[in-house]
Amino acid sequence: MIASRAILSKQTLNVLARQPACFVHQGDYGNWGNTNIAVVFSGCGWWDGTDVHEAVYTMYHLSRNGARFQMFAPNQQQMNVIDHMKKQPASGENRNMMVEAARFSHGQGQMQMQDLSKLDASSFDAIIFPGGHGITKNLSSFVKEGKDCKLHSDVDRVLKEFHRNRKPIGLSSMAPMLACKALPGIEVTMGYEKDESSRWGNWPHTSMVQAVKGMGARHTVREPYEAYVDEKNKVISTPSFMWETEYHYHYIFDGIGNMVKHVLRMSTQ
Repeated sequence: MIASRAILSKQTLNVLARQPACFVHQGDYGNWGNTNIAVVFSGCGWWDGTDVHEAVYTMYHLSRNGARFQMFAPNQQQMNVIDHMKKQPASGENRNMMVEAARFSHGQGQMQMQDLSKLDASSFDAIIFPGGHGITKNLSSFVKEGKDCKLHSDVDRVLKEFHRNRKPIGLSSMAPMLACKALPGIEVTMGYEKDESSRWGNWPHTSMVQAVKGMGARHTVREPYEAYVDEKNKVISTPSFMWETEYHYHYIFDGIGNMVKHVLRMSTQ
C-alpha cells in the first residue's frame, strides 16, 4: 500500500510538472485569461503620484485571477516632487508622470508603460485607477480647486468612454473622486465620512468625501477591506489608503482584491 501511494504521488508530481501554472491555480474566482484591463497611474509615490502598495496590489490581484493588463500614464510633468522622508516638496526637481510610473514595469520599460493619450477603450474590457495624491495633483486640479476641479483631459475622456461602452471602472482610495467628477450621480465609497480614529488607524481625508458628495455622487461607508459596487454604472470602489494605518496593510490588500474581483466579474456582463 505504501509503495503504491509513493508511485501515485510520483506520477501526480510528474503530471503537475508538465502543466502550466494555471493548472495548479486558476485565480480566486477562476481564470480570466481573456480579460484585458487598462491600469492608469499618475507617477510613483503616495505623496506625488500613484501609491506603490495600491498599484502593486492591483497588479497582483489581476495576475492572480489570470487577467492581462496594460499600464498607462500621462506623458507630462507632475505637479511637484515630494521628499517622502520629509513629506515636503523637493526644491528644483521636475519629473514626468509616465517616466516615474514606468518604475512599476518590471524589466519591461516602455513595452509595458504607455502614454495615456493612446488609450482606446475599445481595446480593453475594463479600467482601474489606483490611488495616491497624484489623483488630486496630476490627474486633476482637486488639490487647488476642490469640488470645482478640472480633470486631466485624457482622464475625463477615458472615464466617459468606458462608462459609455458599459465597461467596468475600478477605483481605489482617492480615485473615486475622478469618476464622481466625470460621471455625476454615480455611487462610490471612500471609506468613512468622519475621522473615527481607533487603535487600528484613522481617516484623515474625509474632506474629500464631502467634496464628492458636493459633486452629486452618492457615498456609502465601507471598511478598508471592502468594496462597493454601483451595479447600474459598473463602478467599483474601495477605500484603501483613505484609511491610515501603520501595520494593517493586509486590509488594504483584501479591499483591492475585492474591487478587482468585481471588475473582472462585471467585465463579462
